[in-house]
Parts: sequence; C-alpha cells; structure tokens
Amino acid sequence: MNKMTFTNKSIAVCLICMLLAVCISVIPAVAVETRSKTEVLSEIDNYVKKIMKANHIPGASLAIAYGEDVFYTQGYGEYSDGIRISTDTAFPIASLSKSITALAILQLADKSLINLDAPYTSYFPGILPVDERVHRITIRHLLNQTSGLTDKVNPDMTKSDQFQSLQEINASMNTVKLAADPGTTYYYHNPNYQFLALLVEWISGQRFSEYLQDHIFAPLGMNDTFNVSTTQQINENTAIPQGHYLLFGKPIRKTEPIWFIDGPAGIISTAEDMAKWMLAQYNGRLLSPELMEQYHTAGQIGPYGMGWSAEGDEHEGRTVSHSGIFWTYKAEETIDLDQQLGITMMFNSGLNAFVDYSALVDGIARIIKGEKADATIFNGRNMETFMILLVIATILWGVYSHFRINRSKKSITTRKFISSLLGRLLPILILLILSPLTTFIGGARVLPWFGLWTTMPSLIIWLIVLSLVNITYLVCRFRLLYSTQKTSNLETDVR
Repeated sequence: MNKMTFTNKSIAVCLICMLLAVCISVIPAVAVETRSKTEVLSEIDNYVKKIMKANHIPGASLAIAYGEDVFYTQGYGEYSDGIRISTDTAFPIASLSKSITALAILQLADKSLINLDAPYTSYFPGILPVDERVHRITIRHLLNQTSGLTDKVNPDMTKSDQFQSLQEINASMNTVKLAADPGTTYYYHNPNYQFLALLVEWISGQRFSEYLQDHIFAPLGMNDTFNVSTTQQINENTAIPQGHYLLFGKPIRKTEPIWFIDGPAGIISTAEDMAKWMLAQYNGRLLSPELMEQYHTAGQIGPYGMGWSAEGDEHEGRTVSHSGIFWTYKAEETIDLDQQLGITMMFNSGLNAFVDYSALVDGIARIIKGEKADATIFNGRNMETFMILLVIATILWGVYSHFRINRSKKSITTRKFISSLLGRLLPILILLILSPLTTFIGGARVLPWFGLWTTMPSLIIWLIVLSLVNITYLVCRFRLLYSTQKTSNLETDVR
C-alpha cells in the first residue's frame, strides 16, 4: 500500500512538473506573440513613414489581411486642409478595379449566363466590324488582355472626346483595326474591361455600379466602396484627398485629367473595405471553387489572368497582384494566396519615375514574415536631389561653354561643326520621340503628354535645359564657323 501510494505520488509529481513545464513554455510564447505583433505594427508604421518621407508621398492608406482576419489598417498623412487620413478615407484604387470587374463577369459565368469562350459580338449582334477578326474576340480574351486591341488602334487616355457612358463604347468595335489576332498577343488595354462592364450591364439588367453594389460590395460588407464613370467625379468629391504629382520631390496638388474609367479603373474604396476584399480571395464566398481557381490563374499568354497578374511556384507559392495608376493617385495590391497574406496601399500621389511604390508593399510583407526591410538609396528624395544638381551643373556648363567659345580665337571647320551638331541635337530628339519611346517600353500603351510630364517632370526639365544649352552652343559655333569662313574668303580675295 505504501509502495502504491509512493508510486501514485510520484506520478502526480511528474504530472504536476509536466504541467508546470507546459505553462512555463506557453506563457512566454503568448507574451512573445503579443509583443511580436505590437512590435511588427510599430515596425510597419515606422517603415511606411520613412519610405513616404524619403519619396515625398503626402498621404497613404494601408490594409493588411492575414489569415482569416483583418491584421491591420492605417492611414498616413493628411488632407490639404489638415484633416488626418484614416482607415475610412476614400481613395481611387484605379486599375485594382479590374479584378472586381473580372469577378462580376465570373459570377455571371457561374450562373451559366455567360460563356467565357463565346465571342463578345455574340452578345451584341448589332456590332458590324470592318475587321472580321473582331468576331473572334472572346470574353476570356478580354479578361486576359489578349483581344488584339491596343491604345494605338483604339485610343484610351489620348482619346480627344472621352466616352460619357458604357453604352457608347461598342461603336468603336465597328471601325477598329486589330493590332494582332485575338488570343495571340498580350496588350494591356483598359477598354477591354469597359467592354466587360457593358456586358455585365447587358446580362444582369442592372447598371454596372448597381451590380457591383448588390453582388460584391454589400455581400462583403464593403459599405464605403463605390464606382464612378469618370475621373471628374473623383475631382468633385471632397471626401477624396487631393491628388498630387511630384516636381523635384515637391508634391504639387493637381486635379486628375478627365478620363472615362467605368470598368477598368472606376472604383473608390477605403483601407477597411480593401481588407475585406482581400479576405474574400481566401474564403471563396463569391464564386464556385472551379471558377475561383481560374480567377487566380495566369492566362495562356504571360502572367496576366483575369484582372490579376498571377504567379506561382513550389518555393514562393501562389500570388496575385495588380497596380493601379492615375497621374495623381497610385495603388498597389499583392495577395499571397498560400500564406493568406494580402497587402493593399493607396496613395494620393501619382506615377513617378523615381518612386517605387511596389517596393513599399514588398517591404511590409518582409516585416510581417520576420525579415529585414531596408530602404534603398534609390528613392525619390535622393534621385530628385541628383536631378536638381544635374540641372544646375548643366546650366553652369552651358554658361562656361558660351564664354569659352566667345573668347576662343581658334577657327572651326564645317566638318567639326557637323560633328558637334549630331551629338548636341540628341536631347531634342529624345524630347520629340519621348511619347513613342514610352509607348514602345510600355507595351503599346500610349501616354498623353500630361501623363509624361507628371511621371517624369524633373527629367523633362533637364532635357529642356540641356536642349537650350546645346542650341545656344550650336548658335555660337555656327557664328564662329561663319566668321572663320568669312575670314578665309577675305584672305582668298586678297591673294
């Protein structure tokens, strides 16, 4: 009996020790987890503020969805009148709208109301195109941006008279000449998603904005999200922070140029609502599993799928992402589907050659994953400082060259003048071909001159200054050449 009692006591002591050990190990773990999240959020805030300051970004809104919950939402900066930007502040999400438009199409396909591989014109028999290939454009081609339409053959931002409603857009199908056969080439082209928005209206019998509200925003609880048709509605909405472009690092307030954006870029949302949108990518509430898989899959040509750029491999996992670009606003969204980590950032500053907005989102993801997020030296502040110094140096060099030539006693030959002429005209040539050059680099996207200015104003100013310096230099050289030839002719006459 004593032995049994001793054994029981021993077992009891062992169990108590094990429980204590478990408690000791769990309590610090919980504390670390709590402290870790606090530290992570603090690190994210410090990182975002640091990057915004380094790139002169006036205001931003952040949404993070992690797992099944909203992990974090935060606003940074303030309106022009001093009101703080909050998680409920409305921002244009620009081309992030495409993934929502694509979802609307897939919902109708889920109900067998749309066949993704049916020709677009089969739903609109009134379209009578001059290019018969238009009849081969399917709904999937429009989703994947492989319709054969481009900004060059079907103007978008550079269209002189912008559309006022979706009902007007099908007329462009009658006269367009496709840049490529449908399904063969990827061209990012906003009107593809205008045609999709019109199809949603035609099939559902609702206005596009109403359909989004009833079938996407309301079911997800996105109560502060809405859709607009033109950028003028953004400019007139005082609840939306004023947009900016960056001139030598200084944010310049500017209204967004008028642009018809219903379908590809018309949605306005908040950080709170975008977090709910990202969570919907994990729970599959709005689509059947089969179509949800297609929704997050790359297209047959390149990574662009259905309103997303979709990528994935065994090591990195599956991700969907998209950027949103206006000239005075910017948005970035990346969702890691396997790790269930989604990050959206919206900014009230536009596309700029020296600001890498996507790197900010990548840095936040690294912080959440426990990695180091370092700020690069190639930021807006450093690059714009370099451009200011470059402009000043170019002016000083021009002044020096001007006085040096005027004081020079050396003669110049026609050959030397022509040689200097070719090199000195290069900046002017770059300015003249800047639009087609960006179109080539941007995959057939044609940018208006206002867009070029807001994207790279310091570079354009430097090219203009350099061109003026070179023109002045060439005028002085021509005068020297003229003087040399005149002297030579006089000497010949004397002989």
